[in-house]
Amino acid sequence: MTKKAAPLVAGLLALCLGANAQSSPNLIQYINPFIGTGAVDASSLSGSNFPGATTPFGFVQLSPDTQENPDNPASGYDYNDKTIVGFSHTHLSGTGVSDLFDVLFMPTTGKIYTTPGDAKNPGTGYRSRFSHSEESAKAGYYQVKLSDYNINAELTATEHAGFHRYTFPQGTDAHVIIDLNHSLNKKRTYWACRIIDAQIRQLNDRTIEGFRIITGWAQLRKVYFYAEFSKPIISNEMVSGNHVYDNNAIINGTNVRAALNFDTKDATPLLIKVGLSENSIANAKANLNAEISGWDFDGVVKQAQAKWEKELDKIKIEGTQEQKQIFYTGLYHAFTQPNNLADDNGDYMGADYSLHKAADKTDYSTFSLWDTYRAANPLYTIIQPQRTAGFIRSMMRQYETYGYLPIWQLWGEENYCMIGNHAIPVIVDAALKGIKGFDINEAYNAIKASSTVSHQGSPFDLWNKYHYMPENLQSQSVSITLEMSFDDWCVAQLAKKLGKTADYNEFMQRSNNYKNLFDKSTGFFRAKDSNGQWISPFDPLDYGGNGGNPYTEGNAWQYLWYVPQNVSELINLMGGKEAFINKLDTFFTLKNLPKDVNGNASGFIGQYAHGNEPSHHITYLYNYAGQPWKTQFYVAKVLNTLYNNSSSGYSGNEDCGQMSAWYIFSSMGFYPVNPASGIYQIGSPILKKASIQLANGKTFTVNTKNAGGENVYIQSVKLNGRTYNKTFITQTEIDNGGTLDFIMGAKPNKQWGVGK
Repeated sequence: MTKKAAPLVAGLLALCLGANAQSSPNLIQYINPFIGTGAVDASSLSGSNFPGATTPFGFVQLSPDTQENPDNPASGYDYNDKTIVGFSHTHLSGTGVSDLFDVLFMPTTGKIYTTPGDAKNPGTGYRSRFSHSEESAKAGYYQVKLSDYNINAELTATEHAGFHRYTFPQGTDAHVIIDLNHSLNKKRTYWACRIIDAQIRQLNDRTIEGFRIITGWAQLRKVYFYAEFSKPIISNEMVSGNHVYDNNAIINGTNVRAALNFDTKDATPLLIKVGLSENSIANAKANLNAEISGWDFDGVVKQAQAKWEKELDKIKIEGTQEQKQIFYTGLYHAFTQPNNLADDNGDYMGADYSLHKAADKTDYSTFSLWDTYRAANPLYTIIQPQRTAGFIRSMMRQYETYGYLPIWQLWGEENYCMIGNHAIPVIVDAALKGIKGFDINEAYNAIKASSTVSHQGSPFDLWNKYHYMPENLQSQSVSITLEMSFDDWCVAQLAKKLGKTADYNEFMQRSNNYKNLFDKSTGFFRAKDSNGQWISPFDPLDYGGNGGNPYTEGNAWQYLWYVPQNVSELINLMGGKEAFINKLDTFFTLKNLPKDVNGNASGFIGQYAHGNEPSHHITYLYNYAGQPWKTQFYVAKVLNTLYNNSSSGYSGNEDCGQMSAWYIFSSMGFYPVNPASGIYQIGSPILKKASIQLANGKTFTVNTKNAGGENVYIQSVKLNGRTYNKTFITQTEIDNGGTLDFIMGAKPNKQWGVGK
């Protein structure tokens, strides 16, 4: 995707990138924040990513919103939209559900509007048209020309603060609109979204502060802000509901907005620094003072880019320009969250809604665990081990309050989205890999409690009574049975490590519960009722959503393959390797679809749907049945056809780094089918070279000869110079450092990888 930036912007970026290039490989040049921001047509999904400014794992994501009440895409920005409503300071990246969009600022000129107006009728509100030819984005920086006002808006960010630079036409009536009513779609029916209270207060002619308390996907959020302006505010209009007040010092209510007016007699831009906190206005101010002490906008851009460069430097690759853009933008998306909510002084709001202090000044949230446990979290264990320990310490805080670990945690609160409890494999994976920084015994207590204490979506009384989930008592029963069986296997592995033999035996037995829903007559996992009877009618093509069906965001075809803890036993259930392979072949070629397909289903290859997570491991299953060349074929097909470097670069929601992590692993040549085993299945590498800088100071390098094009098949492999015929590598082999060498070709070598 080509962008035409304004000369000022291009000069700034060249200065920033040039400074970094003297001391680093300048990997941030490959980040394209527009990847995943909009599908090519309204009927397909693409990423749900935002293009604005943020820092690695930061609290603030300062980005444009193109919708008044963002809903779909959940990021608030759709590349296909023609107008911008404003720039809000918090966003989710790649999720299927929207929330946040806090503290919206919008610069305008001329007549004052305090509502967005109609997107189809510009000039009816404060929103503005824009053109992609006058829009640009890089790591830590976003710029756009607001066409209706001829204003050049630039954004950058620190961990807890947003920094705006608005260049107004000289001599115009300039305004900055602050809209605390801007939020997600309030017409949603499956949770209540409403603003409980909000306030804007002008302290002096260069400072405002305020807050809002809001419900939504996160049940209750408090957002505090403190903003400083480089130019004096000459007057204001404050609005509460339909009541307008001129030059008020303070306004309260549930629909609060303000218009701040500025003099533009000189041509210097207006700079605005906005500190945020989940705890207090005082902390928002302290965060701002700690992170942006002066008015050097360009300097803050450089600082943000230096932070991104440091994170990207953990993996250096060689490949095509497009591959580098997809790969490093993928790392960028994977490192956008989880987000550190703790203030600069360590204060954070606990799951009990009381104030706590974190000694390490971190309290992470945005745990999209149903997605990320599959590949993103295993990736973190390799290149973000210290942060992984921090993630686990943060998860443990929910356990201390709730009695169980997070399922889908947002803003420090459980929202119970999705099924299973996949904090369990995340913690077990880290513990078995020897990651330090959390108490392994306390962690075991947490995962055991999360597997025995009934909570929403996990009724363990049913699990223990029936040894499967009956569909008439628990919806999404097949998916829950399969995923809880895997979670139980994970508990057993940590019990074994800690010498808890009785627990190991119990949870290993529970991990076999998936077998109770396998119907040999149809060859699928299907639902039973509480009397042990198969529920009819049954069609393996029928899709489920997030309730009212045995399958979660998928169908029986896609959930047939979810036994990552024991693929060999799954092969036996299906009648052996030949039958298993035949079923896989049908899976990847059967194109029939029912009339109703879940909205998360996309990126199809037969029944394989790369746009949603249940399919992500399936391309690698041929390895287990003695035909690894088919794994190589399908992995390469996904890599080469379902990712690109445009706004439609993902085949579905990017899901907080999971879609990116699949590409990162697979492009290097391996992937964690069982994400808590420390074993990575080998696929089809497409990069010429990938060097992983490990925390222990060692480097693990993958070299691929003849990479790309039709050369999707492995001809031979060497590990540290020795012939290697296994279809997997282990975490130990990665941790030891060394070199994995592939030679690729256009025809399959059916002799490689077919031993035991």
